[in-house]
Amino acid sequence: MKLGDYLNAINYTKDNLFEDVAAHGGYVPFVINRSLSYFPDTVLQANEMNTHHHLGKREQFDYLRHSIRKRRRFSKWLKKGSDDRIESIKLFYGYGTKKALEAMKVLSDEQVDQIHEQMRKMQGS
Repeated sequence: MKLGDYLNAINYTKDNLFEDVAAHGGYVPFVINRSLSYFPDTVLQANEMNTHHHLGKREQFDYLRHSIRKRRRFSKWLKKGSDDRIESIKLFYGYGTKKALEAMKVLSDEQVDQIHEQMRKMQGS
């Protein structure tokens, strides 16, 4: 089973997917709770399951399936945006992302802006 199957069963169809023993493996409570936390009407249920993380997968699934009202819910996952200044530092010094973030803490804003301008000029020509 896929993540979408579980979310569809919780949000809309209300099917008991745990009748099949093989269905237990694909259910990841953290991911389910995170995807439900994007909606105002399901955030409290998701938080409740986060506080009761010791419950089994079936119990968590049943709680969510029975406590959430039937409705179609779709959202895109929030992703971390890329910072052009970090990319410039990575190219300039040959650093990875982690080391470039550390360098950002040490460098002044003027130095970072200067590096960013140099890298833009190099890539533009």
